[in-house]
Amino acid sequence: MAVSELLQKEMIAIAISEPGGPEVLKPVTMKVPEPATGEVLIRVAAAGVNRPDVIQRKGHYPAPPGASPLPGLEVSGTVVALGEGVGPEWIGRRICALTNGGGYAEYCVAPVGQCLDVPDSLSMVEAAALPETLFTVWGNLFNRGFAREGEKVLVHGGTSGIGTMAIMLGKLFGLTVIVTCGSDQKCTAARQVGADHAINYKSQDFVEEIKKITDGQGVDIVLDMVAGDYVARNLQCLKEDGRHVTIAVQGGAQATLNMAQIMMKRLILTGSTLRPQSTERKALLGDELHRYVWPDIEAGKLKPVMDECFALADAAKAHAHMEAGDHIGKIVLTVE
Repeated sequence: MAVSELLQKEMIAIAISEPGGPEVLKPVTMKVPEPATGEVLIRVAAAGVNRPDVIQRKGHYPAPPGASPLPGLEVSGTVVALGEGVGPEWIGRRICALTNGGGYAEYCVAPVGQCLDVPDSLSMVEAAALPETLFTVWGNLFNRGFAREGEKVLVHGGTSGIGTMAIMLGKLFGLTVIVTCGSDQKCTAARQVGADHAINYKSQDFVEEIKKITDGQGVDIVLDMVAGDYVARNLQCLKEDGRHVTIAVQGGAQATLNMAQIMMKRLILTGSTLRPQSTERKALLGDELHRYVWPDIEAGKLKPVMDECFALADAAKAHAHMEAGDHIGKIVLTVE
């Protein structure tokens, strides 16, 4: 292991003491992890808070084999040690990284293929808010949903971290982006981020609104984080040859579908979760982001929408804030 500084042996991290509410997130002292082959050790500056962290805390999203049991799927920081096979040019670099877990800590390891340099256009706090949403939106809206310039996409959860990133990335690549939100205030915020249309799902029927907005034609893609009884309604919003991409099941994992409708409209239903995917697959996504998205980030054309920052020790407060559902954009824990 190559080391750039005299590392401390122990670190403060936030662990899940038992499945439950935000209060089960507890500070602990533990050994600094060592990077395995193909990994880097990061001195963490900030860590993003994401919905999968909440689901893991509740006991419904266990860490995959070999991954850290600590929550935290994205960080920013400085590379301070290298595993076998990682070039010496990585030492000292300011990066943001998609981790396999362990981000809620002073130090964290990540595969080098999941690391991206932090440009001058971003603060370290902003950089920590990028990887999870960027990998998710790119991998699903563009890779699985085959989004192309000129197409229309419906995104549920328009003011979430995923939703705001889908708006911004969609606009960068020439999509018409329609979102749903839970209040008029959030609809206004979504339009300010760049959404072409925002539908208040509590006061409007989004199926009918999509018909009005698209002159009855429907959208090309639905990016759905609700599932449950939303799926059948989503399919009504899709035009022929449309794609339905599921990235979460907040409304329930079961759905009743009209298969005749799917066949007649030649619809594609797909989806993915990010964390269990192979290191090789995530590295491919990272390479695509570096080539196709990072130039716009370096130019200052794409920045995450930020909600609120909390100290690492206040991770429980950050989770409570996320679960209250009032946030717009990303919630981040600051470590340095």
